[in-house]
Amino acid sequence: MTETLSPSEIAAWDAAHFMHPFTDHQALSERGVKVITQAQGIYVHDSDGNTLLDAMSGLWCVNVGYGRQELANAAAEQMMRLPYYNAFFNTTNEPAVRLAKQLIDLAPPSGDQRFTHVFYSSSGSESNDSNVRMVRRYWDLLGQPERKIIIGRVNGYHGSTMAGASLGGMSGMHAQGDLPIPNITHVEQPHYGDKRLPGETEAEFGVRAARWLEEKILEVGPEKVAAFIGEPVQGAGGVIVPPDTYWPEIQRIVDQYGILLISDEVICAFGRLGHWFAYERFGMRPDLVTFAKGITSGYVPLGGVLVGDKVARVLIEKGGEFNHGYTYSGHPVACAVALANLDIMKREGLVERVRDDTGPYLADKYAELAQHPLVGATQTCGLVAALWLCQDKATGAAFDASLEVGMRCRAHCFDNGLIMRAVGDRMIIAPPLVMTRADIDVLMLRIRKVLDLTLQGLRAEGVMAAE
Repeated sequence: MTETLSPSEIAAWDAAHFMHPFTDHQALSERGVKVITQAQGIYVHDSDGNTLLDAMSGLWCVNVGYGRQELANAAAEQMMRLPYYNAFFNTTNEPAVRLAKQLIDLAPPSGDQRFTHVFYSSSGSESNDSNVRMVRRYWDLLGQPERKIIIGRVNGYHGSTMAGASLGGMSGMHAQGDLPIPNITHVEQPHYGDKRLPGETEAEFGVRAARWLEEKILEVGPEKVAAFIGEPVQGAGGVIVPPDTYWPEIQRIVDQYGILLISDEVICAFGRLGHWFAYERFGMRPDLVTFAKGITSGYVPLGGVLVGDKVARVLIEKGGEFNHGYTYSGHPVACAVALANLDIMKREGLVERVRDDTGPYLADKYAELAQHPLVGATQTCGLVAALWLCQDKATGAAFDASLEVGMRCRAHCFDNGLIMRAVGDRMIIAPPLVMTRADIDVLMLRIRKVLDLTLQGLRAEGVMAAE
């Protein structure tokens, strides 16, 4: 950077040259961009002088908060020692090896197997692409090449690469690029609020929803199914927390039909749900675990896959060369930052804090929000939470989608010092894990304010009845 740009110059250059992810650029040109200039702790600052409580921790990732000197130091020191070298051609580097060992030590046993190896990438999308390659290579080596089908879930999110977007079940993504790619199919999501039958308990629904997987396996043929992939809690789909009965029944099904289980924990791992890895929280026994985001608190791109010994043994002992990898696999700077990030999390007891203190406190406070006239229901799990905006609490009637009530609420958030995300009419948060109870109290005051402002606007338009 050779010159300081004014906010207007940044906006002009942005419009002229920067293609943003998941963006309608024509609409963006009319709306304009918000220039984020700096951040500290749980707050970010923009070029207009506003301070925003970042209740999305960037994009589900800034677990230890902004401005941690330890992470900047780790990156700078590693850059001066060894800024980069590849992991091809029989070479390695110390940070990548140290991090792999630490991740294996942190991961609890997965049933009667352990995680023994780590395959590195730079993102969750790349990691899930790697899962496709590893799963299909595994079955090839076992002499079952017909096992190619991987089953995901409607409204699941596993990245935006060709394979990642295919594994996910978002219709808007599938509509662009002729997706999904062959041999990937989907079952319905375990969304109790949308899919329950009259009189059906949450526990009963969890079992029924899991059995949609068994129905799909039988439909396509068990001998053709390679794996099932799912997020323990669906993130980008709107923070969909499954009933406690769901994952145990999924586990029974994958065990019965001998297929692999992939736990996509790009969002859920590293303390987000009050455990180092979410499979422990839900009683899952995955063969592969996808990670990214929180491993470096978003400071440097890094992702990867924890590989269980069942898969690792086959790939290593039977496989010869595995023709897959990335220029930045095991990047020494990224791995050094990850090590420093995990040290902070351990030293400050952030995982335990979420499990025993701030997670339960947030759940209590969110339950109180259900009394608001605009809120139909709330869900929390650790430090992820969602509230559903509805037109009629008594009947559960939703707003007409054309009203874009979630986006209206989100606009009030930005105007009142708060960052939340709208997924349809579900408002979701995933705040930094360093939040205290006092921070949560501030968060709740701001959420209540934006809910009141949204309700006020809807009443003024006659969309909702006045008090």
